[in-house]
Amino acid sequence: MLFRDSVSAVAAERLAGSLFVRLVDQFVHQHGHRPGPSEVRSWEMSIPELTNALLDAGLGAVEVLLEYSLPLNSKRADAVLAGVHPVTGEPSYVVVELKQWSSALPEDGEPLLCRVDAYTRPVLNPIEQVRGYCDYLISFNGALAEHPERVSGVAFLHNATEFGVQGLYEVPQDERGRLFTAERRGEFVEYLRSKLKPASGARAADLLLAGKVAPSKQLMAVAADEVREREQFVLLDEQRVAYELVLRAVRRAQQSDHKQVVVITGGPGTGKSVIALSLLGDLYRRGVSALHATGSSSFTTTMRRVAGARKRQVQELFKYFNSFMTAERNGLNVLICDEAHRIRETSANRYTRAIERTGKPQIEELIDAARVPVFLLDEHQVVRPGEMGTVAQIRAAAAVKGLECEVVELDSQFRCGGSDAYLRWVVRLLGLESGGPVGWEPDGKVVLEVVDTPEELETFLEARRAEGYGARMSAGYCWKWTTKVAPGDPLPLDVRIGDWARPWNVYGDRSIAGAPPAALWATDLAGFGQVGCVYTAQGFEYDWSGVILGPDLVWRTDHWHIDRTASKDPVFRKSTSDADIDRLIRNTYKVLLTRGMIGTVVYSTDPETRAKLRELVRPQTAQTAHQKTDATV
Repeated sequence: MLFRDSVSAVAAERLAGSLFVRLVDQFVHQHGHRPGPSEVRSWEMSIPELTNALLDAGLGAVEVLLEYSLPLNSKRADAVLAGVHPVTGEPSYVVVELKQWSSALPEDGEPLLCRVDAYTRPVLNPIEQVRGYCDYLISFNGALAEHPERVSGVAFLHNATEFGVQGLYEVPQDERGRLFTAERRGEFVEYLRSKLKPASGARAADLLLAGKVAPSKQLMAVAADEVREREQFVLLDEQRVAYELVLRAVRRAQQSDHKQVVVITGGPGTGKSVIALSLLGDLYRRGVSALHATGSSSFTTTMRRVAGARKRQVQELFKYFNSFMTAERNGLNVLICDEAHRIRETSANRYTRAIERTGKPQIEELIDAARVPVFLLDEHQVVRPGEMGTVAQIRAAAAVKGLECEVVELDSQFRCGGSDAYLRWVVRLLGLESGGPVGWEPDGKVVLEVVDTPEELETFLEARRAEGYGARMSAGYCWKWTTKVAPGDPLPLDVRIGDWARPWNVYGDRSIAGAPPAALWATDLAGFGQVGCVYTAQGFEYDWSGVILGPDLVWRTDHWHIDRTASKDPVFRKSTSDADIDRLIRNTYKVLLTRGMIGTVVYSTDPETRAKLRELVRPQTAQTAHQKTDATV
């Protein structure tokens, strides 16, 4: 949230010329960069329209929460109005989405999507957008979970005429999704009066802001219900756009001889796998032939175990990228390729039979397998030599076949407490974006701590586990990994730092001494106590993440030094160039540093690197960390 006050106070700040300065300053503090000119312009054009309507309704005492951040999410509602319901006398909340659009048309007969001149791609119908915000708030804010009737949603298109947006009304309206235009401003004023009475909304706003944030619905915990029964996730904005574009492509494929490639790209935690699972569940329930595929043994094994716990046919929905070498051309309606940045040059390996060696690139095999191949990827998560799934490569492969390729970019993220500032800090820290490392400014969404010993890291995580949270330790691949353990023997303590020693997670697909197999390390409660690597952590999330920076990445004076000799990763060969290893090691630590939902604790084995991290990350007080933990219960 960037600003909170009564309607009258917001109007006074605007007239005094200080409101938008304060919004910009608060935005910089929370996000670490200045808002774009278009965002500032939208504030200047839309906020006065809203406050004037509220004042005309006699609701000057109602509280306005501007740019309200959705829990555990980087999305922001333009405004949330907090007050008292004129009939029930109970707290009442109105989520408001403000649009400057003068016109909008449904997208090719798809009313949930629409075309606006200002955008090159379709966007979500604002009725559905604000409805999604309401549903999400009710799902994650404890003050609303037991009182969903207190929440309403409205989109106010203050520049639009009825004629210009008439197609948007094809989407049904309800209490959580209404739409008003400039021509219906009078009705909008009456609508506001029907939801809020002319009384102070301060107490209602306090209740909303104090509401406990429910733990995130972690992907694996709800996979079974998602695939077998009903949707468990609320898809917002561009997530919903991506979802609807895939379903549209499926309908086209069913109605005619149509084939289309869809690429969904976004950083860690932007919801790619949630979209994949939602699509698979929907298609499965409709009887549409669809499969989910990844290049990750851990991810696929976990999906088979959780989503297919009771039904063998559900387990068979989850495949690997190399499962389609001999697949029938267009034999599937949909192939959902999750973690597509792990696509390799070819599916063949030394065990592949000669009859199955087609010589085709893996991308081509995946495109050929379905009427609608869907690729979900993050190009900055390539951590192995030979991984080559990029937007450009998929576009090129589609173009060779004369196929349309639709690309949707996801920008909001749900991991790391929904903190865009933290993700930006990580990529700056690792030199994956220009500008160099910057100091961490706590934003209230995620906890970041630096510790001086591995013992301190483990003790911190143990304390969080005692509070009921999940936690894992992971490290760069800087210690040899004993891959063969004799039956009955304990896991070898391969990761040794001074007197502290812990095993790597289990290598292979069997449990050893109570520790889960590798594929289940991130999701099985028994995974704590072993140190995970990037290959077992990638694609997963947990509440608290402890990350050990090894000697392969050390800070020297004013730059990072990559020591390839410190890496024990067997996938790095002598033929792997220094530039590739530099990129892959930095990407590895980006993956490890972005697994935590609530917080991350960092330790480096190198004294100079620890000193640099201490310089960048000011210690949070125990009280601050405790408050963050409490807020997410």
